Amino acid sequence: MAAAGVVADFALPAELEAAEPPEARGLRRDEVRLLVSDLEQDSVEHARFSDLPRWLAPGDLLVVNTSGTLNAAIAAERDDGRAFEIHLSTRLPGGFWSVEVRAPGLVASRPADARAGTRFTLPAGGAVTLLAPYPVSDSLSARSRLWLAAVHLPGAFVPYLDEHAVPIRYAYVKDAWPSAMYQTVFATEPGSAEMPSAARPFTPDLVTRLVARGVEIAPLLLHTGVSSQESHEPPYEEYYRVPRRTAERVNDAREGRRFRAKAGRASSSRRSGRCDR
Repeated sequence: MAAAGVVADFALPAELEAAEPPEARGLRRDEVRLLVSDLEQDSVEHARFSDLPRWLAPGDLLVVNTSGTLNAAIAAERDDGRAFEIHLSTRLPGGFWSVEVRAPGLVASRPADARAGTRFTLPAGGAVTLLAPYPVSDSLSARSRLWLAAVHLPGAFVPYLDEHAVPIRYAYVKDAWPSAMYQTVFATEPGSAEMPSAARPFTPDLVTRLVARGVEIAPLLLHTGVSSQESHEPPYEEYYRVPRRTAERVNDAREGRRFRAKAGRASSSRRSGRCDR
């Protein structure tokens, strides 16, 4: 499955933005729309995510992310008493994090200017101190969306965030939703700042149907950071872990696909020969 042709630029009407989960409209997670493109047939088909088994065959390998979504948005207060919101992005070695500083808004928080050395207090005695623009640049005074920060949380970070923070959301999401709405069916280890959304449409029923069809499932872990970087921003670190068995199964699946492709070309050649005769 890949994009067929080039999609022209278009303006998305505000009323068509994904402002709420499908459950709010009485739909199951797997009833969201699915666009399937076929390069060989040069075709595009509109379907529902629950139709996914139609395009996966026995022996196909589905690689899934087992990262769970954190409550990564924390109310914060600067030393001068001004209110902010800190978005934890990626946990780094040594008690450091990459973070985004936000200002409270009418619906959700909005970007805010910050500078190295600024200190914020968090609920229950937590604290955040901005150290440098992230990724680190030549100047500590440079403007930046993300910051390398020293983060002190009183206790283990997952229970602390469960109690004192909320899921990250942006202005196009009009209402606050509980953290359960930001978890996927595969989530086993909390660590993502924002939901690994590619897996959200999966349901236990859909997974059962895929397995019954003979589709294999292999796990890996990728803790996603805050929203995709802006055009001028370099990539930033995200923690990942690929089990050896998953890597082996991916390599086996690739080899099997190459073998089937070669066999298909040979079969097609023989059929063409018979037609010519």
